[in-house]
Amino acid sequence: MKKVLIVDDEQRMVDLICLYLTPHNYRCTKALSGKKAIESIGDESFDIVLLDVMMPEMDGWQTCEKIREISDVPIIMLTARDQKVDVVKGLKLGADDYITKPFDEEVLVARMEAVTRRTTKDHSSKITVSGLLWDGDRHIFAYQDQHIPLTPLEFEMMGIFIKNPRKVFSRDHLIQIVWGLDSETEGRTIDSHIRNIREKCRTAGFQIDQHLKTIWGVGYKWE
Repeated sequence: MKKVLIVDDEQRMVDLICLYLTPHNYRCTKALSGKKAIESIGDESFDIVLLDVMMPEMDGWQTCEKIREISDVPIIMLTARDQKVDVVKGLKLGADDYITKPFDEEVLVARMEAVTRRTTKDHSSKITVSGLLWDGDRHIFAYQDQHIPLTPLEFEMMGIFIKNPRKVFSRDHLIQIVWGLDSETEGRTIDSHIRNIREKCRTAGFQIDQHLKTIWGVGYKWE
């Protein structure tokens, strides 16, 4: 049974999501505030977090940022506004995916399964490129011993690129590999993750632009 933390300030929404997920073999823990969510993650481990964006005091973005300081648990943001700025901001702060309210029960479960599927994949191997280390066994990504804080999905995407040099991956192909064939994730989600990866690598001093190339109109490849 998978453990999910549902974070939303609306009790009815939390109860509804729990009602959706319980028959799908999820054990639900409820948090009605960002502060309570942080406390829950500090007390126990979860397989995934569903995190509402619009909450008083500590909103979903702030909560996501705090979670990423203590855990790499997969996070799906729940937003009532399908605006690009919301999506990009959430992914930039460490979320793995997003879904817009109101959502269909089957779509929600499919997105959750796609995001958590990464935990069952083979991440074994250790690869070093120009001082950049990708270690699947220990889940380490670093440049010259300086840790680069990738989200779980960003880490997986980097593994795909590094293991397949010079192979061009379209956005749809990356979505299928990382999220699954039935995912409704959009290409702009891939673009946001790539942008985050590049910024984090540049901050660490790694010349990412010499390796992670954009193939305009097609996708991305690793050189």
